Amino acid sequence: MKKVLIANRGEIAVRVINTCRKMGISTVAIYSEADRDSRHVQMADEAFFVGPAPSADSYLQADKIIQICKENNVDGVHPGYGFLSENAKFVKSVTKAGIAFIGPSPEAIDLMGSKIDSKQAVAKYGVPLVPGINHAVEEISEATSVAAEIGYPVLVKASAGGGGKGMRMVEKPEDLESQMRTAQSEAQSAFGDRSVFIEKFVTKPRHIEIQLIADNYGNVVYLLERECSIQRRHQKLVEEAPSAVLTDALRKEMGEAAVNVAKACNYSGAGTVEFLLDAEHKFYFLEMNTRLQVEHPVTELITGLDLVAEQIKVTRGEKLSYTQEDIKANGHAIELRLTAEEPENGFVPAIGTIETYQPPQKDWVRLDDFVYEGYEIPIYYDNMFAKLIVWGEDRTQAIQRMIIACNQFKIEGVPTTLDFGRFVMQHPKFVDGDFDTNFIAQYYTPEARAEQDAEINKAAALFTYLEFNEHKEVTVAQNGTGAWRKRAQ
Repeated sequence: MKKVLIANRGEIAVRVINTCRKMGISTVAIYSEADRDSRHVQMADEAFFVGPAPSADSYLQADKIIQICKENNVDGVHPGYGFLSENAKFVKSVTKAGIAFIGPSPEAIDLMGSKIDSKQAVAKYGVPLVPGINHAVEEISEATSVAAEIGYPVLVKASAGGGGKGMRMVEKPEDLESQMRTAQSEAQSAFGDRSVFIEKFVTKPRHIEIQLIADNYGNVVYLLERECSIQRRHQKLVEEAPSAVLTDALRKEMGEAAVNVAKACNYSGAGTVEFLLDAEHKFYFLEMNTRLQVEHPVTELITGLDLVAEQIKVTRGEKLSYTQEDIKANGHAIELRLTAEEPENGFVPAIGTIETYQPPQKDWVRLDDFVYEGYEIPIYYDNMFAKLIVWGEDRTQAIQRMIIACNQFKIEGVPTTLDFGRFVMQHPKFVDGDFDTNFIAQYYTPEARAEQDAEINKAAALFTYLEFNEHKEVTVAQNGTGAWRKRAQ
């Protein structure tokens, strides 16, 4: 594979280009009118215009992208995530054109893309499922019967859904019909498929996902887990690896269940199996993402693997060069998604020009981004512009380092999730590992933020001081947030 086209934009395009460079592979970028000045365009060996700013007219123009590949001797297509990454029809068109798709087969994408079909497939392998019904429900009479059997509250979910679209939580029988019809309407509008199913609503759920890598020879390895429970609107903002609550036995059990999910669809390449973990630490299959995940860097930092490189190697027909016994966690990693939005105003997305952009300069910081001072955040795409990732020898150190990184990161011109991330790192529930997907709803309020802000400057000054003073230990009492202990590194 000598030349790869990245069918994406932004930080993931930059991320793929960096690995291709290391592997001696030439890169081809595509860009819309809004992305003419994007860094991925500047970095690639070649770049081609694909259309106006709206993604439907540019990054989703499959035929145009394939034509660019044909005309420029492209060997492989890396889809990144989002856009066409889980579009089985696109994968078939790419391979039909004689170009390698860096990802799983269209059959695996199709199977795992349907929540109903995927649940039926993995059930045959004994993978635990949330109590409910695993086929499309049309009649309210059946929905009522199922809900009564499993007990309220229940979730009505779109089969082809994602990102919280086509999902409704129902707490009482009289609301079921209206919420079901709303979910069906949303599902049809968002995915072109009105199929919905019903399952038990898991209280106090944690979102735990298992990273997989599989070759074309039946070898599947799970690369430990990621904790992704800090979310807004069912979309992740903070991720870490490994999880603070998994025991070695539970990690093994979940990892082996994830491997069985891969076997259920004859999977190859990098993929992620998502689970819900309840308050009693029972886990249930949620879905499989048949692509690279936004949060993949935390896995890379604790395993030492380059997942993009692994994807390319699998596509080239190489066998995995390691076994499950070789995979060990080295330290702890945390990722904060930096998005242009207003956390204190319901996380409303924002646009604008980045006037100041000065990332922290530490050898334990990794920054995946594509922006710079003077860059204008466009309205047309996802509002994430960077991922701030830190590594530590253990979870405590990783949290402390993320606080330092947040304090030292200077961003002006657009509202961001930077201060929100610092709030999370300093919240006692997060520090103790005692949180779930309701963290934001329960703890992130203007009052809580103001109280914590009053202590930030003092804490930041102490953390900075301790960086330059070895073998010293200081305990800082913070109002309402418990005690902090920091050792110099």
